[in-house]
Amino acid sequence: MRHRTAFSDLPAPIRPRRSRPKRRPQQFQASPQRRSRLIWLLLMVAACLLLTRLAYLQLLQGDTLHEMARQQQVRPALLPLARRPITDRQGNLLAVDRTLYTLYGHPMLFRQAPGVVAQSLAPVLDQPANQLSALLRQQDTGLRLAEGLTEDTARQIRRLRLDGLELIPQQQRFYPQQELFAQTVGFVDIEGNAKTGLEMTEQRRLTVPQSATLPDLDAVLPVSNLQTKTPDPLQLTLDSRLQRVAQEALRDTLEKYSAARGTVLVMDVNTGALRAMAVEPTFDPNRYFDADLEWLKNWVVSDFYEPGSTLKPINVAIALEAGAIAPDSTVYDAGQIQIDEWTIENSDYESSGRQGTLTITEVLQYSSNVGMVGIMNQMLASEFYEWLEKLELDQLTGIDLPAEATPPLKDREQFINSPVDVATASFGQGLVLTPLKLLQLHGAIANGGKLVTPHVLEGLLGENGDLTWQPQRPAPKVVFSPETSQTVLQMMEKTVSDGSGKAAQLPGYRIAGKTGTAQKVTEYGYYGDGRITSFVGILPVEAPRFVVLAVIDEPWGDNIYGSTVAAPLVKEVMDALVVFEGIPPSSPQALGGIWVRP
Repeated sequence: MRHRTAFSDLPAPIRPRRSRPKRRPQQFQASPQRRSRLIWLLLMVAACLLLTRLAYLQLLQGDTLHEMARQQQVRPALLPLARRPITDRQGNLLAVDRTLYTLYGHPMLFRQAPGVVAQSLAPVLDQPANQLSALLRQQDTGLRLAEGLTEDTARQIRRLRLDGLELIPQQQRFYPQQELFAQTVGFVDIEGNAKTGLEMTEQRRLTVPQSATLPDLDAVLPVSNLQTKTPDPLQLTLDSRLQRVAQEALRDTLEKYSAARGTVLVMDVNTGALRAMAVEPTFDPNRYFDADLEWLKNWVVSDFYEPGSTLKPINVAIALEAGAIAPDSTVYDAGQIQIDEWTIENSDYESSGRQGTLTITEVLQYSSNVGMVGIMNQMLASEFYEWLEKLELDQLTGIDLPAEATPPLKDREQFINSPVDVATASFGQGLVLTPLKLLQLHGAIANGGKLVTPHVLEGLLGENGDLTWQPQRPAPKVVFSPETSQTVLQMMEKTVSDGSGKAAQLPGYRIAGKTGTAQKVTEYGYYGDGRITSFVGILPVEAPRFVVLAVIDEPWGDNIYGSTVAAPLVKEVMDALVVFEGIPPSSPQALGGIWVRP
């Protein structure tokens, strides 16, 4: 019998419990209208912040930010006018600053193909496009494409608006007259260092304060925005017109006689102002690196030579001033004399054998060496030596140029105890000086007996044409009386009118002068075949204004004397001088009775 179990007696069946999902927190669901309002509010806040910041930068920080921007747009560089210009007395530029550019390429920054860039640059740089294109493919940056570019060329390149090009400005000194004033003005090298001439001696005065910068060519600041004032120029006493005549005539003379070197000097006898200082060989200061080192120096002030017969008028003035002779004195010229073991003779002794009694004027007229020995023998040797010291033969002239050398004077005891030294000194041999010192001495003959200071500096020229600065120079030293100077001047006039200086005659003008032909001492201490020919001229005799000296070193040929080589050169320069300076003729009748001031 099956028993039934009561359900109540059995355990309840185990049924799996169903898990209930957890209730998530209810999220906020913004409506579209509320979302729009929120975005608008945020934008308004941002706009207010931006406006506030903009107002702060513009109103409170504007000046500061503008200056920062300007500094970023300009590149510190040398001022284009870092040195004053140098001009001649007519205002012609002799030296001036200019800015040149070097062009670099950086292909990595190009937005166009190198070939396209090359095609754009080729006509501006005047270079073949294929060569530029090949160069631009050599490396990614730092390619030097051209140098020495002018401001105009740089402006053309800037207008191309090509990315990846860089123009680097560089200041350079430029000499428009090229070789005309090379030894006087000097030059500044590529690094900006003054090396010779006035550029070096007047370095401090020529330099002007740097007050501006050069614009970066990639910036928006135009060059015209730079306010640069041209500084006052340094004006010289030299005249470019006369200098050019002297330089060309000197060069022609050197070529004609195959001479080693030469100079022509023109000085105002009353002030010492030089109107011309032509020197050969010379060089172009724009290309100083191509010049021989010997050409860089101004041998007119640095080298000595024995002047020869051009010193005779100075010695005649010494004898007259000392009372050893009178204007109407005479000396006997035997043509040849013996002093100790030395024989002294006139230059024309072998050809003419001329001898006899000469006046002092004739001694100069015929350039008699023996006659000069006779004149100076009327003085004590010690007195002669004292006069050489009084004339400052052993001192500088004081010219405002560098490297002037002090001429050596023989020891006093040696001189006065050596009859041959006294004899040779009487006709300009055995003692040395510079061409400039001889010019100064003849200036004293011309101006009434005063040693003036030769100079080339006039001063700083202001905007209104007045000098804002002038050099201070010592007062002229009186060495001869006006009577002595006038007497010697008249004697020298006879040398030109009737003597060895006839080649320097200028129609209508009274010219005084003296020739010189001196032997050169060799490196072994004796006189060789080399000569230095010279001529000094003074004009006009009735009212002397200028002294002109030409010195030609080692001319070669059959007829090389001061009268044939140097005198015609001085005449050519004087011919231009009377025109440029407006000097009226001494005798208008000699010119047909008509003369018009230039």
